[in-house]
Amino acid sequence: MTSPGKAAHPASPPAARTRRRRRRRRRPILRRLLASVLVFEAIVLILAVPVAITIEHLRHGVAGGVGGGLALAAVVLAGLVGRGRWALIAGTVLQVLIIVAGIEVPALYALGVIFAVFWFTGIWMANRLEQPGTG
Repeated sequence: MTSPGKAAHPASPPAARTRRRRRRRRRPILRRLLASVLVFEAIVLILAVPVAITIEHLRHGVAGGVGGGLALAAVVLAGLVGRGRWALIAGTVLQVLIIVAGIEVPALYALGVIFAVFWFTGIWMANRLEQPGTG
């Protein structure tokens, strides 16, 4: 029951909002590590486009579409990582897609594997560092 002057929002009481905010702030190391991995991955993907065109003789549209689309997805996810488990799953799916994109741009096999290692190492390190009692 609320007092007459205050309106209550039944779906999101203040305590629930506070818990959600705390949950978001609780993983700052995870957010920083994984956002860094995704931003650097996007940069490398963009830089790989001209290389794929020149060395692997790919069509401009294919190289730009694959590299640019994956880079855009990485940048968007960099802003969303740490906001929920779904963002970790989406980032993992992105790592798999980059490896699979090696079918069209063979250099992405190696880049995909390298950044997948960085991704999972970042998750592992954040979990270790964010445990209570560790530093």
